Amino acid sequence: MNVLNFVNAFFSDSAHWHGYDGIPTRVWEHIQYSLLALVIAAAIGLPVGLVTGHTGRGGNTLAFIATAARALPSFGLLVLLFVLIGLGMLPVMIPLVVLAVPPILVTTYEAVRSVDPSPVDAARGMGMPESRVLFQVELPEALPLILGGLRSAAIQIVSTATIAAYVSFGGLGRYIVDGLYQRDYEKVVGGATLTALLALATLAVFWAVSRVAVSRGVRRSA
Repeated sequence: MNVLNFVNAFFSDSAHWHGYDGIPTRVWEHIQYSLLALVIAAAIGLPVGLVTGHTGRGGNTLAFIATAARALPSFGLLVLLFVLIGLGMLPVMIPLVVLAVPPILVTTYEAVRSVDPSPVDAARGMGMPESRVLFQVELPEALPLILGGLRSAAIQIVSTATIAAYVSFGGLGRYIVDGLYQRDYEKVVGGATLTALLALATLAVFWAVSRVAVSRGVRRSA
């Protein structure tokens, strides 16, 4: 049986569409984990990236932090935290947030630093406070790249949130982990397919957000 047959068998089985282990339930759990991790990572990465990008200070430090964070294996970190902390959502969230902060942080910093300095200097020459320069001049111009960093982080989270199943949580990883344990490769392929589809849906959401949030003039110049 090839992969397409596995996929067809998985999605055509009505048992996979109902109950606590049904596709709607597992997809919703996966979205919850992913959204929570993205919100926490954005709450950390966006303010730091905006401030450091605006001031131009700390770029080397951010690069070091991002490189160090990317070097950490998410699954290894999950296992270590599970041993240290025990069962709970915290061991799941920390690896996902650590994975997502670097692209948000670095991209936000680079986005603000790449803004044309002419309007920034003009705003300062008019006596505009630094906070208004950041949020009214730099941020609108930097928004496409910032959304790109958020999109990259979201895709990585969605793809990696399957690790939650290894510490007895739900989400789409439940199909992969249970399928491997049961040697039910139909379930493994189904879980992997759903994860890929959710990642594609995330791309579509960010495309729609960029169409709404980014002004036409900025989109044309980007």
